[in-house]
Amino acid sequence: MIRAAAPGAGVAVGAMQVVAGVAAAFGLFATTGVLTELLAGGPTTERVVAALPQLLLVGLAFGVRGAMDVGVALAHARIRPAVRRLAEERLYEASLGADLAAFDDARFHDRLHRARDRGLFFLERAADDLVELIGALLGIAAATTSLAVLHPVLLPVLLLAVLPDGWAVQRAAKLAYASVGRTVALDRRVQLVSDLATEREPAAEIRAYQAEPFVLHEYRLAADPLKAEDTRLATAQARVRGLGRALSGLGLALTYLVLGLLVRDGWVPLAVAGTAVLAIRVATTALNRLVLAANQLVEQGLYVADYQEFLTTAARSRRGGAHTPVEPGRVRLEDVTFHYPGSDRAAVRGVSVAIEPGATIALVGENGSGKTTLAKLIAGLYAPTSGRVRWNGRDLAEVDRSLVADRVMMVLQEPVRWPHTARVNVRVGRHDRDDRRALLDAAAQAGADDVVADLPAGWETLLSKQFRGGVELSGGQWQRLAVARGLYRDAPLLIWDEPTAPLDAKAEFAVYESLRALAADRTVVLITHRLASVRHADRILLLHEGELAEQGTHEELLALSGRYAELHALQTRMHADA
Repeated sequence: MIRAAAPGAGVAVGAMQVVAGVAAAFGLFATTGVLTELLAGGPTTERVVAALPQLLLVGLAFGVRGAMDVGVALAHARIRPAVRRLAEERLYEASLGADLAAFDDARFHDRLHRARDRGLFFLERAADDLVELIGALLGIAAATTSLAVLHPVLLPVLLLAVLPDGWAVQRAAKLAYASVGRTVALDRRVQLVSDLATEREPAAEIRAYQAEPFVLHEYRLAADPLKAEDTRLATAQARVRGLGRALSGLGLALTYLVLGLLVRDGWVPLAVAGTAVLAIRVATTALNRLVLAANQLVEQGLYVADYQEFLTTAARSRRGGAHTPVEPGRVRLEDVTFHYPGSDRAAVRGVSVAIEPGATIALVGENGSGKTTLAKLIAGLYAPTSGRVRWNGRDLAEVDRSLVADRVMMVLQEPVRWPHTARVNVRVGRHDRDDRRALLDAAAQAGADDVVADLPAGWETLLSKQFRGGVELSGGQWQRLAVARGLYRDAPLLIWDEPTAPLDAKAEFAVYESLRALAADRTVVLITHRLASVRHADRILLLHEGELAEQGTHEELLALSGRYAELHALQTRMHADA
């Protein structure tokens, strides 16, 4: 990640840390010369003068090391923001590129949230700790090299102070990672409750229903187990780290004991012993840095692995295919069945139907009958679990998803409310196109021009109360902009999923008039509960529990006296009573 995000800064950090390590080792060797001269016989003045050249070398060595440390800090300042910027973009690119069905998979959501909420955070910190770790390793290398040259037996003894801490680092990191696997669902639940308690949208209904105690109760149901798990984890990690530090302390004491024995028996001169003490001090200081950085880096590495796993999973979920352009033409579904991930129940089962070019098809049925799922299969947003969806004879499974999506215009019942200007809210329908005339025409056909005319800054008004100067629209006004967005997209296959549900009668009439005008040379799939809106459809498909129960024109289905006729009679009676 560092190589991709900030290659120059990464190379500079590595090079300067190597120079700093070499300078530290050189300084320790020069210290031996200083101590040798100072501990030699003769007048003090002469000994100090004799040691001056070595003292200058020591000063030069540690001056170089200080300069390198400053350089590392300056180069490092460029790495962290660059890594976060690249990591975020890769995550969002992977999420946006994932197949739509993946978002109906709870396991995918767990991976996504772990990558976003922990992977990004720890990847950024891992960049910091990696720089610190490399510096600590080179510091230890400088000190241990000096010890090995001064007396080889000191090196393996000093390692006894390193190994217990290394074990503690790895064990504590694995404990933390295992804990996350147990708490990821609880974390998501706490986040959902947090949104209910702090966001603007649910605030009115919560207060109207006096649901504040219920929200707090839901928070406690998730937060109390989280607290217990965090306490258990912290206690286990404290025990592991305490044991590691105790054993490391014993190893360090043994190192000093061996050094003392070597001095007593004359194996090591006193000047060399003094340098060895300094080298041990340098090594233990660097070791403390190493343990801290490694402890964090090992734990962070586990979450970075989650981040990388999500990128791989998202890429694997993306459907490939030929990059040859495709037009809807005659749309044919052949024994199509679709299961949502993790569900044994088929949302759509055994549907076979053909839609002729330019036809207007209405999908009707009770809630949960599979209307929206079937429309998304027709649009290529979902790939069938079994069966085939063909456009002009071509199996959509063999066509690149982006080329299929380019030929579809979809207006949903609950469209995205983009926190941007009114202009962008419409233009995002075809964001690579800037056609003012098409923008105004789409707004006029959808009745969105009246909405924009009342905004304080017209098309440039920010549509979000979360930012200063922004305004909030009503549900019906948002829907008009969503319809305009779909009209601006201007694609040959139109999917309309209850697009006029929040609109008043006048706006609904205007939208349906636009729909009839657009249907002249396009294929339209209309999803609605209002059966009065589908009487002019070329064919009506009635779904029941995922199966195609009835199909035909409005008059044919009424004559059939089946489910459609029953639903039509109920709605007619309801409107008559009203």
